[in-house]
Amino acid sequence: MRFILNYPETNGTDRDMLDAGPLDEVAAAAEKAGFDGLSLTEHPIPGAGWLERGGHQSLDPFVGLAFAAAATTRLRLMTNLSVATYRNPFLLAKAAATVDKVSGGRLILGLGAGYQKSEFFALGVDAAERGALFEEALDVLPLHWRGEPFSYQGRHFTARNVIARPKPVQDPIPIWIGGNTPAARRRAAQKGQGWLPMMAPPSVAVTAQTTAINSRDELAGLIQGVKDAAAAAGRTEPLDFTCSYSDPVISSTPTIEPDRHREQFAELGKAGATWCVISCHSQSRETTLDFIESFGATYLS
Repeated sequence: MRFILNYPETNGTDRDMLDAGPLDEVAAAAEKAGFDGLSLTEHPIPGAGWLERGGHQSLDPFVGLAFAAAATTRLRLMTNLSVATYRNPFLLAKAAATVDKVSGGRLILGLGAGYQKSEFFALGVDAAERGALFEEALDVLPLHWRGEPFSYQGRHFTARNVIARPKPVQDPIPIWIGGNTPAARRRAAQKGQGWLPMMAPPSVAVTAQTTAINSRDELAGLIQGVKDAAAAAGRTEPLDFTCSYSDPVISSTPTIEPDRHREQFAELGKAGATWCVISCHSQSRETTLDFIESFGATYLS
């Protein structure tokens, strides 16, 4: 099991997102503590009501991760999630390639289809087309990253004899597909390098417009289903499976009940998870750095 620190999310509008600590300092501390990755989420223009009711703020994940890259040497840099349907896929590919290039090949591109109607409306994107837009992005990204001339004819985007340089360092940049729906799992099996499920009870699943996952046994069955679908598609490379670990105790004080948490991490590994995203609810630099140091000393040393 490898561990990714999700930069502490700032909910609502009363605080500034970086109250939890300077991004470069947090990234460097996470790397020193033994974390394998750092993740940033994305909501470019969320609904005011959603944010005021407790939704979370976000940086531009590509700008933020490029900044974090300059403060680290080993840490993987993950978008969790970038909404593929919000961007022209050629611009999405360029942003991803840029972060991968400047970081020396450390980007993990977590992609989702999006669910906030207010964001789709503000960005001029037809939410009803999000499935088709996602498919086109998955087609365009590897073409763009080859660094060779290509043409593309899609439903929404067309390119004629174009080329993108520089090439990213990784070949390919790993794409982890987020979402619990059958479509998300199919995309992960056929075109992704990983799947990002969300442990979501029905109430959360409705808000995020995804399928509920209520138990570890259910998660294990779905992971095996993605593996089987990938094998049926003729894919032989191993896929990554990432799960968020949400526990109010560990999110505030990692040193409490360490054996129970280790057992839970082991159970996630048995279910098929290869990476675990850890979040804390810190509201200050000092608390964030204390959390990172304590978690690393307890579980990563």
